[in-house]
Amino acid sequence: MLLAGLSACGGDDGSSPSSGSDSLEGVSIEGAADKEPKVTWDGQMDVSKLETKVLEEGDGDEVKEGDKVFTHIWIGNGFTQEKAFSTYDQNSPELVTLDDNLSPVFGDAMEGQKLGSRVAAAAPAEEAFGPQGNPQLGIGNKDTVLVVIDLVSIQQVLDGPQGSEQAAPSWAPKLVEKDGKVTALDFAGAPKPDGKLRSAALIQGDGATVKSGQTITVDYLGQVYGGKKPFDESFSKEPASFGIGTGGVIPGWDKTLVGAKVGSRMLLAIPPQQGYGSEGNEGAGIKGTDTLYFVVDILSAD
Repeated sequence: MLLAGLSACGGDDGSSPSSGSDSLEGVSIEGAADKEPKVTWDGQMDVSKLETKVLEEGDGDEVKEGDKVFTHIWIGNGFTQEKAFSTYDQNSPELVTLDDNLSPVFGDAMEGQKLGSRVAAAAPAEEAFGPQGNPQLGIGNKDTVLVVIDLVSIQQVLDGPQGSEQAAPSWAPKLVEKDGKVTALDFAGAPKPDGKLRSAALIQGDGATVKSGQTITVDYLGQVYGGKKPFDESFSKEPASFGIGTGGVIPGWDKTLVGAKVGSRMLLAIPPQQGYGSEGNEGAGIKGTDTLYFVVDILSAD
C-alpha cells in the first residue's frame, strides 16, 4: 500500500502552501474527478515549496483533521515527467488519515477541501517524502513531485462489532480475549479441519451488506489450526483496510466476507487452496498444508 510512503518522515519546514502557482499553471491536468487524470507536461517542473490548486470543487462535506478519507491519488515525477503511481490502476481508492503521521504535502492539500474535489499539489520530493525521496516510486530526493488527489468519501468506522450474538458452530475454536480484544484462538476440543471453506457470524452485524469491489476496514486475527499463537493480528494496532472481492486478498477472504454485514464478527476456516496454496507463506510461518482460522470484525465498507 502507498500509506507508508505518505508518512511525515520529512517534517514540515514551516512554509505555507501557495495557491494557483506558475509551476502548476505549466502542466495540463484534464479529466473528471472520478477518472484517472490525463497529465501533459510543459517541460520539467521545479518548485521550492508546496504549491496547491483546486482543479474541481466538490459539493460534499468538508475534510477535517482526524478524518479517514478514501482518496484516489495520482503521483508524477516532475523531473522525468512520468507517472509514478496511481490508485486508479488498482480500481481502489486509498484510505488516508489526516493526522500528524501524514506528510504535510498531502495533508495541506486535502484539509479544508470538500468531498468530490480534485486538488493538485506540487512540492520538492524531500518535502513530500523525506530526505531520501521515494525510491520505490522512482522519485529522487531532488526531484519535484506532482500529486493529483480526488477526495472520494469520509470513512465511518465502528469501534467494534455491532449486532446480535450468534451461537458458535461445532467446528469453531474458542476465542481468547483480554480487555475486550481478541488475542488468540484456543483449538482445544475443536475438531480437525475437513478441507472445506467455512464461515460463521459470531456476531451478526446490523449494517449494510459488503459488496464485491468495496473497500472494507476490519480488525482481524489469524492463526493456523493447532497453532499456539497468531501469525498476524490487528486488534493491538490499527484496523486494516483493503479491497474485497477483487483478488487483492486470499481467496477465502473474498469468498466469505463479500455478503457479510458491517458490524459482524466473522469466524473463518480457510483450507490451503483458498489461502496461500501449496507453497504456504514462509514469512508468516504458514505451511502449504495449514488450515487458516481467522476472526474478522467488519468495521466499515465503502
